[in-house]
Amino acid sequence: MSAHALALVLTAAVLHATWNIAAKRVEGGGYVFVFSYALLSAVIWLPIGFIVLASTNSSLTWSLIWAALLSGVFHIAYGLTLQTGYNKAELGVVYPVARGTGPLLTMIFAIVVLAERPGWLGVLGGVIVITGVVVVASARPPASEKKPRHRASSGILWGGLTGVMIASYTLWDDHSMTALALAPVPYFAFSTAWQSIGLLPGMRGRGADLRAVSRRYWREIVCVALLSPLAYVLVLIAMQTTPVALVAPARESSIVIGSLLAWRLFHEPRPARKFLGAVVVLAGIALIAA
Repeated sequence: MSAHALALVLTAAVLHATWNIAAKRVEGGGYVFVFSYALLSAVIWLPIGFIVLASTNSSLTWSLIWAALLSGVFHIAYGLTLQTGYNKAELGVVYPVARGTGPLLTMIFAIVVLAERPGWLGVLGGVIVITGVVVVASARPPASEKKPRHRASSGILWGGLTGVMIASYTLWDDHSMTALALAPVPYFAFSTAWQSIGLLPGMRGRGADLRAVSRRYWREIVCVALLSPLAYVLVLIAMQTTPVALVAPARESSIVIGSLLAWRLFHEPRPARKFLGAVVVLAGIALIAA
């Protein structure tokens, strides 16, 4: 992986961890919250997408429209699954499990089905990154602070389901960037539009909920609407020059930041275990960049 691609992915990781902290702050109203930030993202990014198309003398093609539509469907499923997980369990469980499962499935699919050959150092780095995620995810609270068992298993379940969604949109978006050669910014701009359109039917009769969530969580809505698309556009740009089998695990350096922020902001236990996982993750990133 080139230094440029790695810089893009690591910057995206910081942004990703930041907006996930904001999403975790939202209590209840998950569907309305996801619709709210998807709609605001579309309002912000659609004009940017059209400007990029115009500045590059590109046209709006059917492949761009329909590829972005499918991406939007995957991202809707991802957003709703993630928010449900955050409402049912701790960020310190859902986030690392999701971010570990996603790249593992992506790397396996990319190597077995797409026949990508990232090199043994890259593969080893990816495995080490995932190992670091497991170290963080397996941290258990002290006996005096243990949460109910069903809460931990719920976090693993929803984190795993979120990981499946991550692998799905990652693989499709990589196909759109490489095989279809679509421009990252217009592509994701239209994806945000499709997300808000796809969520719109579920908002029927929820006007009061929308007003309540918007008033209470407007900062979180703005944060996710700005940072989530920006983080992923950086990843899409990296995908244009780097195999997805390397990009996917490198993205998961966000688990280091997210876990430490979860400990600092939400007072989650066992910070030493999380620091150990962080060291393992960074070792894997170093091999991927080699």
